Formats: sequence, structure tokens, C-alpha cells
Amino acid sequence: MATIKLEYPVEIDKVKIDKLEMRRPKVRDQVAAKKASGSSDDLEIKLFANLCEVSPDVIEGMDMKDYVSLQREYKSFLS
Repeated sequence: MATIKLEYPVEIDKVKIDKLEMRRPKVRDQVAAKKASGSSDDLEIKLFANLCEVSPDVIEGMDMKDYVSLQREYKSFLS
């Protein structure tokens, strides 16, 4: 499990999210994201939302700087 502190919090339904907890991915997470998505960008959003247990809206609402941090953390699980 990794904590990603957001430099630019996301606000969804008047709730401010300033950090995300990402769990280690399983093969089934990748398979589920592939089934539920159309593009590679959509796949990553659905995968990250699942791993962080948030709505895809939260991931889509992230500042790109924070999103890159999320991608980096995900890649660290794979190495």
C-alpha cells in the first residue's frame, strides 16, 4: 500500500480529496480494467480508480502533476 499526497486536491461532490491510498495491483485488476475500457487512457484511469478505491471521476479530476505521481507509484509496484 502506498499513500500519494496530492499537491492539488480534487473536489468531488463538495468533498476534498488530498491523498490517495493505492494498493498493489493483481492480474485480475488489469483484466477487469481492460474489459471495462475502450482506450489505453481509459484503461489506466479505471485501473487506478480500482486500486485507489475511488470513482474514476476522482482520477479524471486530478492535476496532471499529481497524476504523474500516481503513475510513478504504480510503476514502482511493477519493478
